[in-house]
Amino acid sequence: MGELGYGEKGNKISLILWLKFPLCPPPLPTPTLAIDYIQFLHKEKKKQEEEVSTLRKDVMALKIMKVNYEQIVKAHQDNPHEGEDQVSDQVKFNLFQGIMDSLFQSFNASISMASFQELSACVFSWIEEHCKPQTLQEIVIGVLHQLKNQLY
Repeated sequence: MGELGYGEKGNKISLILWLKFPLCPPPLPTPTLAIDYIQFLHKEKKKQEEEVSTLRKDVMALKIMKVNYEQIVKAHQDNPHEGEDQVSDQVKFNLFQGIMDSLFQSFNASISMASFQELSACVFSWIEEHCKPQTLQEIVIGVLHQLKNQLY
Protein backbone atom coordinates (compact mmCIF):
# COMPACT_ATOMS: atom_id res chain seq x y z
CA MET A 1 0.00 0.00 0.00
CA GLY A 2 1.18 3.47 -0.76
CA GLU A 3 2.08 6.23 1.60
CA LEU A 4 -0.39 8.89 2.61
CA GLY A 5 -1.18 11.17 -0.33
CA TYR A 6 0.74 9.14 -2.91
CA GLY A 7 -1.70 6.30 -3.59
CA GLU A 8 -3.17 7.56 -6.85
CA LYS A 9 -2.14 9.86 -9.64
CA GLY A 10 -4.74 12.47 -8.66
CA ASN A 11 -3.48 12.60 -5.11
CA LYS A 12 0.09 12.98 -6.34
CA ILE A 13 -0.82 15.93 -8.53
CA SER A 14 -2.85 17.61 -5.78
CA LEU A 15 0.03 17.09 -3.34
CA ILE A 16 2.43 18.72 -5.81
CA LEU A 17 0.02 21.63 -6.20
CA TRP A 18 -0.27 21.93 -2.44
CA LEU A 19 3.51 22.05 -2.09
CA LYS A 20 3.64 24.88 -4.69
CA PHE A 21 0.66 26.73 -3.24
CA PRO A 22 0.65 26.05 0.52
CA LEU A 23 -2.32 28.37 1.15
CA CYS A 24 -4.61 25.69 -0.23
CA PRO A 25 -5.65 22.92 2.17
CA PRO A 26 -3.60 19.71 1.84
CA PRO A 27 -5.07 16.99 -0.34
CA LEU A 28 -7.26 14.51 1.48
CA PRO A 29 -6.05 10.93 1.35
CA THR A 30 -8.21 8.21 -0.07
CA PRO A 31 -10.22 6.33 2.56
CA THR A 32 -8.03 3.20 2.48
CA LEU A 33 -4.90 5.26 2.91
CA ALA A 34 -6.47 7.12 5.81
CA ILE A 35 -7.42 3.85 7.49
CA ASP A 36 -3.92 2.48 6.94
CA TYR A 37 -2.42 5.65 8.35
CA ILE A 38 -4.67 5.52 11.42
CA GLN A 39 -3.69 1.88 11.98
CA PHE A 40 -0.05 2.85 11.62
CA LEU A 41 -0.51 5.65 14.16
CA HIS A 42 -2.19 3.24 16.60
CA LYS A 43 0.75 0.83 16.27
CA GLU A 44 3.23 3.65 16.81
CA LYS A 45 1.29 4.85 19.84
CA LYS A 46 1.30 1.33 21.29
CA LYS A 47 5.08 1.03 20.71
CA GLN A 48 5.67 4.37 22.39
CA GLU A 49 3.45 3.43 25.35
CA GLU A 50 5.41 0.18 25.77
CA GLU A 51 8.68 2.11 25.58
CA VAL A 52 7.44 4.60 28.18
CA SER A 53 6.42 1.72 30.44
CA THR A 54 9.85 0.11 30.06
CA LEU A 55 11.58 3.40 30.79
CA ARG A 56 9.41 3.95 33.88
CA LYS A 57 10.40 0.51 35.15
CA ASP A 58 14.06 1.31 34.49
CA VAL A 59 13.73 4.61 36.35
CA MET A 60 12.10 2.84 39.30
CA ALA A 61 14.88 0.23 39.40
CA LEU A 62 17.53 2.95 39.26
CA LYS A 63 15.82 4.86 42.08
CA ILE A 64 15.83 1.70 44.21
CA MET A 65 19.51 1.13 43.44
CA LYS A 66 20.28 4.75 44.30
CA VAL A 67 18.53 4.43 47.67
CA ASN A 68 20.43 1.21 48.39
CA TYR A 69 23.77 2.80 47.53
CA GLU A 70 22.95 5.84 49.65
CA GLN A 71 22.21 3.52 52.58
CA ILE A 72 25.53 1.74 52.06
CA VAL A 73 27.40 5.06 51.99
CA LYS A 74 25.57 6.28 55.09
CA ALA A 75 26.30 3.04 56.96
CA HIS A 76 29.96 3.30 56.04
CA GLN A 77 30.12 6.94 57.10
CA ASP A 78 28.45 6.11 60.42
CA ASN A 79 30.92 3.29 61.12
CA PRO A 80 34.19 3.96 59.26
CA HIS A 81 36.23 1.43 61.29
CA GLU A 82 33.99 -1.48 60.33
CA GLY A 83 36.30 -2.63 57.53
CA GLU A 84 39.22 -3.22 59.89
CA ASP A 85 37.92 -6.62 61.06
CA GLN A 86 37.48 -8.05 57.58
CA VAL A 87 38.17 -11.68 56.79
CA SER A 88 41.46 -12.18 54.97
CA ASP A 89 41.55 -13.41 51.40
CA GLN A 90 43.38 -16.54 52.55
CA VAL A 91 40.56 -17.47 54.94
CA LYS A 92 38.00 -16.84 52.20
CA PHE A 93 40.00 -19.04 49.84
CA ASN A 94 40.32 -21.80 52.46
CA LEU A 95 36.55 -21.71 52.99
CA PHE A 96 35.89 -21.89 49.25
CA GLN A 97 38.45 -24.68 48.84
CA GLY A 98 36.90 -26.71 51.66
CA ILE A 99 33.42 -26.39 50.18
CA MET A 100 34.61 -27.34 46.70
CA ASP A 101 36.68 -30.28 48.00
CA SER A 102 33.66 -31.67 49.82
CA LEU A 103 31.45 -31.27 46.75
CA PHE A 104 34.05 -32.80 44.44
CA GLN A 105 34.54 -35.82 46.69
CA SER A 106 30.81 -36.55 46.71
CA PHE A 107 30.62 -35.90 42.96
CA ASN A 108 33.56 -38.18 42.22
CA ALA A 109 32.03 -40.98 44.30
CA SER A 110 28.62 -40.67 42.59
CA ILE A 111 29.54 -40.42 38.92
CA SER A 112 29.76 -43.28 36.44
CA MET A 113 31.42 -42.71 33.09
CA ALA A 114 30.29 -45.91 31.34
CA SER A 115 28.34 -43.92 28.73
CA PHE A 116 27.32 -40.35 28.09
CA GLN A 117 23.72 -41.20 28.91
CA GLU A 118 24.72 -42.74 32.25
CA LEU A 119 27.02 -39.79 32.99
CA SER A 120 24.18 -37.33 32.34
CA ALA A 121 21.82 -39.28 34.57
CA CYS A 122 24.43 -39.43 37.35
CA VAL A 123 25.17 -35.70 37.13
CA PHE A 124 21.50 -34.75 37.39
CA SER A 125 20.99 -37.17 40.26
CA TRP A 126 24.06 -35.79 42.07
CA ILE A 127 22.91 -32.18 41.61
CA GLU A 128 19.45 -32.99 42.98
CA GLU A 129 20.93 -34.78 45.98
CA HIS A 130 23.96 -32.66 46.89
CA CYS A 131 23.03 -29.14 45.79
CA LYS A 132 19.92 -28.70 47.89
CA PRO A 133 20.12 -25.63 50.12
CA GLN A 134 20.04 -27.70 53.32
CA THR A 135 22.84 -30.00 52.10
CA LEU A 136 24.96 -27.04 51.04
CA GLN A 137 24.32 -25.36 54.38
CA GLU A 138 25.53 -28.46 56.21
CA ILE A 139 28.70 -28.55 54.08
CA VAL A 140 29.42 -24.86 54.73
CA ILE A 141 28.86 -25.24 58.47
CA GLY A 142 31.17 -28.27 58.56
CA VAL A 143 33.91 -26.43 56.66
CA LEU A 144 33.54 -23.38 58.92
CA HIS A 145 33.98 -25.60 61.99
CA GLN A 146 37.13 -27.10 60.45
CA LEU A 147 38.53 -23.64 59.71
CA LYS A 148 37.67 -22.43 63.20
CA ASN A 149 39.57 -25.35 64.74
CA GLN A 150 42.57 -24.69 62.46
CA LEU A 151 42.70 -20.97 63.30
CA TYR A 152 42.27 -21.26 67.08
